[in-house]
Amino acid sequence: MTTHKHALYTLSALALAVSQNLHAEEQAQPEAKKSGLETIVVTGVPRRTTIMASSSSVSSVTLAEIEVSTPRSTAEAFRTIPGVRSESTGGEGNANIAVRGLPVASGGAKFLQLQEDGLPVMQFGDIAFGNADIFMRLDSTVQSVESIRGGSASTAASDAPGGIINFISKTGENESGSVSTTVGLDYDSIRTDFEYGTYLNDSVRYHIGGFVRQGEGPRETGYTSNKGGQIKANLTKEFDAGYVRVYFKHLDDKSVGYLPMPMYSNGDSIPGFDSQSDTPHSALFTQTLRLNGDNQISTGDMTDGMNPVVTSVGFEAAFDLENDWRIENRFRTSSVSGNFISLFPAEVASASSIASSIAGDGASLVYANGGSAGEAYGDDDLAMRIHTFDVTLNDMGSIVNDLKLTKSFSDNTSVTFGYFASSQSIDMSWLWNSYVMELKGDNAALLDVYAANGDSYSDNGLYAYGTPYWGNCCQRNYDTEYETRAPYINLATKFGDLSIDASARYDSGEARGNYAGAVTSTIDMNGDGTISIPEQSVVGIDNANPSIVNYDWHYSSYSIGANYQIDPSFATFARLSKGGRANADRLLFGKVEADGSVAEADAIDEVNQYEIGVKKRFDSLSVFATAFYAETEEQNFEATSQKFFDREYEAKGIEVESTYYVGDWDFRGNFTWTDAEIAKDALSPELVGNTPRRQADLIYSLMATYNFDKGAAGLSFIGTTDAYAQDSNDLKFDGYTQVNGFVSYNLSENLSLSLNVNNLFDTVGITEAEEGSVPDNDIIRARTINGRTTSLTLKYSFY
Repeated sequence: MTTHKHALYTLSALALAVSQNLHAEEQAQPEAKKSGLETIVVTGVPRRTTIMASSSSVSSVTLAEIEVSTPRSTAEAFRTIPGVRSESTGGEGNANIAVRGLPVASGGAKFLQLQEDGLPVMQFGDIAFGNADIFMRLDSTVQSVESIRGGSASTAASDAPGGIINFISKTGENESGSVSTTVGLDYDSIRTDFEYGTYLNDSVRYHIGGFVRQGEGPRETGYTSNKGGQIKANLTKEFDAGYVRVYFKHLDDKSVGYLPMPMYSNGDSIPGFDSQSDTPHSALFTQTLRLNGDNQISTGDMTDGMNPVVTSVGFEAAFDLENDWRIENRFRTSSVSGNFISLFPAEVASASSIASSIAGDGASLVYANGGSAGEAYGDDDLAMRIHTFDVTLNDMGSIVNDLKLTKSFSDNTSVTFGYFASSQSIDMSWLWNSYVMELKGDNAALLDVYAANGDSYSDNGLYAYGTPYWGNCCQRNYDTEYETRAPYINLATKFGDLSIDASARYDSGEARGNYAGAVTSTIDMNGDGTISIPEQSVVGIDNANPSIVNYDWHYSSYSIGANYQIDPSFATFARLSKGGRANADRLLFGKVEADGSVAEADAIDEVNQYEIGVKKRFDSLSVFATAFYAETEEQNFEATSQKFFDREYEAKGIEVESTYYVGDWDFRGNFTWTDAEIAKDALSPELVGNTPRRQADLIYSLMATYNFDKGAAGLSFIGTTDAYAQDSNDLKFDGYTQVNGFVSYNLSENLSLSLNVNNLFDTVGITEAEEGSVPDNDIIRARTINGRTTSLTLKYSFY
């Protein structure tokens, strides 16, 4: 589908280099001061300001501070951000990310936007099998991570009423660079990061960097499941009145995607399958035969995992004009494609139970491959019915652009006019199949199904081309385009110690395209001249009878905030906001009418938020506390349960962030207490009053670092209290605290050696599960944090 695209990037679009003076100010600040309430932030605020002077809940974390928590993936780095619940158990991507009690009914980051240098990675944060974190990587090119939580994000970005997390890249202000290599000591991984930046002359500077890696990863897959890398570069030309910057990014990285795995309901491992180090992935199952999106016989490669292929180019420019005007423009175009393929245990049961459900009474299972191929599989042994979540990302590209014009009337008052536009493609094919597999964590074998009369009901473990266990729901193809337009205005002023800002935004958009579901036919898939039982009913895509997508949406947002500086070290603020989020691909196959239209109530989810907070700075201690209340609407669809949601939620709570310095010690921490409930449910009214799934009362992150002459050492504690697996509030997960540790030693002035341990005490921590109550066999399918992994990093820095 060809659609005219033009775009513009949002007010939240963080001007990484709002001006050269800003960079000078940042470089001049002592590190302790920069790490506290005097840190200058630009993400999601009307104009650059300190955290102390802002009427928004904002935070800034440097890459060095993130490394204290020893993240093994991008989403693990988000766990140290106040108010953010990052369920980072999906691998390098596919995390579920929530903020301040706003729900995650299905997956992704629906009400939160992930950005790189102020530009949205994906316009919609919860695209099925296209979550934004799949398409971004944390590496040494990142200077810091800024975040904004709460209502001020409603007018700072489109479709992000809950908040923004923004990766800010290095741009070569100082001549410096580094090369580091990290190896896994108790898991298979090797990764090299590099970066360098400097001035080419008095007015031109650049920065380039990236990473390359390979290995099996923190869980045993039986093959090289993480392989690839990224390169980023930017070039800045400074002028007397501003700057122009161009930038480039290419990401091609294969990483295994972890889906829910079998374990006992209390988190204990099933014999033969370690819930912390194993995965259903296997060297004996690396390919799947299927029909592609054009109904042609093709092969899916299980080793691709989550494989984003991203090429982005863009520019930004900012100039001060006469009469106190300033103009800024940012643009980026991204070519995005790839694959998402992983194994989902649709059922865990005895071999005889699964076999009889496929081939009738008396059916049995036989090893299809591996060392025991041809031998009988025990009837009472546990087996898995596997669905291959096999999705081809044909086109997930976007174009965004933002033109912003600011008039300053004095040092204290400014008004900003802007216009944002984006065009987001969502073109993908779901090509799922069904297999039977032994329940085993170390290169599990596929199992064939035989009827009592000896007839074979499967081909090398594949018993269905499609997913009949789920009603053949998941052969799908859609080619859609979502265009967003948003004029906005922001007024910021200051009366003595009182700062006030008010902003409004009007989002409108249109969705165009088509989608098609499943159709069944008989095909000789393996070309052997014989139609086997699975080949009698091959599920493809009904491309001859597509449905259309043709609807528009619009919503208004506003945010009003005030910050009162009681004295230089004490401030209080308040804010009320209304925001919205347009729903995209998750409305397909159920919420789109025959004429392509969508009900207005389904197209938009609105969020109302109220916040009040205090900020206090002592000599070596700073505290930032915010009380919040939110009312949230949600329309959603969950692929694994095949359920739609039509709900309203209420959440209230307190978010506290603090830093403390004493001697050579550096302490940082935050916690968020949340009381959330389902206030209305049009489809399941019996759930009203229940706590939303996976919403813990308390989440927290604490980090302690000791700095000595030759290096540093530290511990981080990341934890959560109990949470319900599903909205029925029957099955509950135990709370847990994950402890991470590191020690870094300077071998010389420029050479350092670091030891990092993630999950030091091998804690079991469940983040999500498919079951809402304990089944008869006590086995659930859940995602848990990885077990203990230890890595060693050798880093050379040059200046």
